[in-house]
Amino acid sequence: MTKEANPAGAPDHGAGADGSGTPVGRRVVLGMLAAGAAGVAAAPFLQRAWDDTLGAAAQQDPTGLSGLLPGGGFRYYSVTGPVPDRDERTYRLTVDGLVRHRAAYRLADLRALPQTRVVRDVQCVTGWRVPHTPFEGVRLSVLLDAAGVRPEAKAVRFTCFDGAYSESLTLEQARRDDVLVALRMQDAPLAHAHGGPVRLYVAPMYFYKSAKWLSGITVTDHVLPGYWENLGYDVDAWVGRSNGRDDAPTT
Repeated sequence: MTKEANPAGAPDHGAGADGSGTPVGRRVVLGMLAAGAAGVAAAPFLQRAWDDTLGAAAQQDPTGLSGLLPGGGFRYYSVTGPVPDRDERTYRLTVDGLVRHRAAYRLADLRALPQTRVVRDVQCVTGWRVPHTPFEGVRLSVLLDAAGVRPEAKAVRFTCFDGAYSESLTLEQARRDDVLVALRMQDAPLAHAHGGPVRLYVAPMYFYKSAKWLSGITVTDHVLPGYWENLGYDVDAWVGRSNGRDDAPTT
């Protein structure tokens, strides 16, 4: 906690005995402005460092209490223990199931595709909300079109390299313009703590639908409930219209 600058009743050490005050030198003012500008410029880097530190600590914390600490307004959640990192060399995103052309995308392949930026509020079903959060990545519909979805397909299942998490969308939901295979968040590459290097982002639904550490996209003939749906959460998780909550929509 920082102290107030000259709180009421506190002595002002810049003031003279007559109360007129001592002029502040131009050099001091410029120095203060420069320091403030440097702080603003450094803020995104400090926030990303804090997020990475928070994520690393949360993964090693068996109590889960560190996940309650804020990271840029977000909370860290994992349904497993430590989640392995994936990088340029080791990351792959597979597309399979009821498609004509199976595929495996590297990070470079995904970055080479047209990128879409979506800025919406993020709403967690537990109640916290992060306003005006930019995500960037490839529209899921682009990958589905490239794969050639078969006529009998009805849904899409998502799996993750944590080895445990899964999610699903109907094919109609998956083809929305605001559903991304996201590579960036808050104008920076997606950090591991936030599900990087690649996660799903489903803008109009509660955040549990936006599966972190995305590794597999499988087209199916019916919706397969995901990790949290098997524990009682709604399969169709529209913000404000599901899970018994009345949050303002994020659309």
